[in-house]
Amino acid sequence: MMLCSRLRPSLPHLLTLRLLGTVPSRMVASKSPDLLSATLAFEDPSAFRVKSWGELLRALGIFRLCSFPVLINNCGKLMSVARTLLGRRGFSLLLRPTVYAQFVAGENENEISQSMEKMSLLGLRPMLAVPIEEDLGESTGEKRYDDNMDAMLECVRMSHSNAWSKDPMMQLKITALLSPELCVKLTTLIAKQPYDTDLLVRAMDGEPINFPGLDESEAAHFLCGLQRLNRISEASVNKVRVLVDAEYTYMNPALSLVTMAMMKKFNKDGAWIWNTYQCYLKESRSLLLEALRLSKTEGFCLGVKLVRGAYMDKERKLAEKEDRQDPIHKCWEDTNDSYNGSLNVMLDVITQNPERYRIIVATHNEESVRRAAKRIEELGIDKDGGSVCFGQLLGMCDHVSLTLAKEGYAVYKSVPYGSVDDTLPYLVRRAQENRTVLQGIRKERDLLREEFKRRLRGGS
Repeated sequence: MMLCSRLRPSLPHLLTLRLLGTVPSRMVASKSPDLLSATLAFEDPSAFRVKSWGELLRALGIFRLCSFPVLINNCGKLMSVARTLLGRRGFSLLLRPTVYAQFVAGENENEISQSMEKMSLLGLRPMLAVPIEEDLGESTGEKRYDDNMDAMLECVRMSHSNAWSKDPMMQLKITALLSPELCVKLTTLIAKQPYDTDLLVRAMDGEPINFPGLDESEAAHFLCGLQRLNRISEASVNKVRVLVDAEYTYMNPALSLVTMAMMKKFNKDGAWIWNTYQCYLKESRSLLLEALRLSKTEGFCLGVKLVRGAYMDKERKLAEKEDRQDPIHKCWEDTNDSYNGSLNVMLDVITQNPERYRIIVATHNEESVRRAAKRIEELGIDKDGGSVCFGQLLGMCDHVSLTLAKEGYAVYKSVPYGSVDDTLPYLVRRAQENRTVLQGIRKERDLLREEFKRRLRGGS
């Protein structure tokens, strides 16, 4: 039973204790783990009884292929060779019923709707993701960014108008609307002289701004990018929650700056714009604490997407190449501690003010999911109240997603959509960035196999 609110520590005091590593786990009578539903062991293959024979066989086959590191590490080259040999049409015919169908919702609104309606019947919620992003050297000009904005606005419309779930969400990558080169330069500039978020808010409102350190063409592009983000934010407020993805450390400070400006403008009465925190980064806890401080002093609501991170190999190689400190935690245990500690920080502030703080526990790690469920129960947080939800990728970790949904938690699946050609680069990148997850899906594969054997035995 929770103590009355007058005994709860204030937010500044709580953050200070967190920084010192001395905050109590919570001043409540802790429930023992066995009071949680036994189903949260995620060992029951019955979660897959909702899958058709075709879906079961497809998942088994794809997960088996994903268990081979050589295939994951070289999937881009292998797909390129297959496309050359089979031609565009033949390659599409191969991919559509297999990898594409496993991880992508569809190409047009009708196909997407069919996938989303089925997901809704299973108690899962879609978080649509337009598979558009850029890295250094891939910028294609202002027209391309405007087209990307139109695609994002269409994503807002679909997420809201189709009513696939209450409280719809979508993902957004800022590098689909603003060049990575500019983001890198901004990161360098703000490290020396921080930008005031008010400056960016004024630019979003259309005011001509001179941005310190940028030349005329860079400033013009930045202004256009901010106004594109402003249009998407205006379209989504009070309709769809926009979760801004984190990317690489060499541009993340700029992305966070822009996201904080969007929050300051649009999150006055609710968390409509969210930021992502990558807990495999050594600085992740301090970044989250700073965001909490800003949300309090600037008076905006904070939405947090909490992930472990997906760019580990590239980040480490880049740090070594540039002879700087590795930004990634040294070991998996440190990353777990970082994730679970940040999770506790957010759950603690949510208990104090659930209307102003929200989190999506975006992870495939079962221990973190169980920990979050246990804390939700201990703190008396409503499972489906909107302040806390869970998230996994479409086509993966269904034994966790389906079980959580069955237990009454709000669960979102990250849902890319588009043509085979549009989604292929996205799928290749996700496969390579999540190779450890893909190679570690033995448990899900074993559960699928158990369900397959049950059906062969004539189980109903």
